[in-house]
Amino acid sequence: MTGTAAVTGATGFLGTHLCTRLLEDGWTVRGLSRPSSDRRLEGPEWFVGDLLDEGTLALLVDGADVVFHLAGVGLWSADPETIEHVNRDGTAAVLRACRDGDAGRVVFTSTAGTRRVNGTREFADETDIAAPVGAYQRSKRDAERLVDEYAAGDGDAVTVHPTSIIGPGDDSFTPQLLAMGLEPTMPATLPGGASIVGVSDVVDGLLAAADCGVCGDHYILGGENLTYNQAATRISEFADGTAPALTVPATAIRAAGPLAAGVRAVTGRQVFPFDRDMADLATQRLFYTSEKARDELGYEFSPLETHLPETIEWYRAR
Repeated sequence: MTGTAAVTGATGFLGTHLCTRLLEDGWTVRGLSRPSSDRRLEGPEWFVGDLLDEGTLALLVDGADVVFHLAGVGLWSADPETIEHVNRDGTAAVLRACRDGDAGRVVFTSTAGTRRVNGTREFADETDIAAPVGAYQRSKRDAERLVDEYAAGDGDAVTVHPTSIIGPGDDSFTPQLLAMGLEPTMPATLPGGASIVGVSDVVDGLLAAADCGVCGDHYILGGENLTYNQAATRISEFADGTAPALTVPATAIRAAGPLAAGVRAVTGRQVFPFDRDMADLATQRLFYTSEKARDELGYEFSPLETHLPETIEWYRAR
């Protein structure tokens, strides 16, 4: 499948990898970029604006065969009100532009964080809808509802839920994960764990969702389910690093939540884990199954080590 793809969030971590792959596969790529963003990637036709610039959005999506909506903001880069405004209202603006213009399928990238196990199973799937923790998950839940309504009407849309993505160019999860297995100054790993997936696998899943996802459906795009101690050990063994011998007690992480919330209230500064609920979430094993994506999209993921060579090279060259 090729054609014209419109990509919001095209200059971000996942967006850059997606645009690169689309260009390699022969797509015509249109990318939405904020004025201050780095548009060094050659190949896309750049549309400069933001998610709330309806005129730019109309030009971006009109005539596109697929609209990949990746853009959004997270907890590190914005206050809760801005997060909800951009992620929820920005999605509404993209859907309006697609509805009003001649646009094809919308592939919306949400987060696996809107799904969690309820205590009866080890791995969450698409049916395990969870109460949102924090403004980011809340905004993504609201955006998902808008996409579902669009698909239930006269629109064509699918939603994907990547888990914890690693790869070159990521300035949030990837450096934290690699540091646990590479840096001798890292004294301990975090409690809990995550479904760790390479960015190239997520790009494969996005393209498969565009090609053969069922309108209105949701697909988790996950990877290996690993505790942070397991991940750090495997990274260390792969790269002759130094894995921490200790794990931070879950009680210490939970105790940090109220303190971080107080710091933010007084100073306006974000301090992880942000608040009590997020502190509790950070101690859990957030494990997922991608069986539905495997069965319906042909989705596959590779072991952690497959993604380490280029990711570690990028990490050390920063």
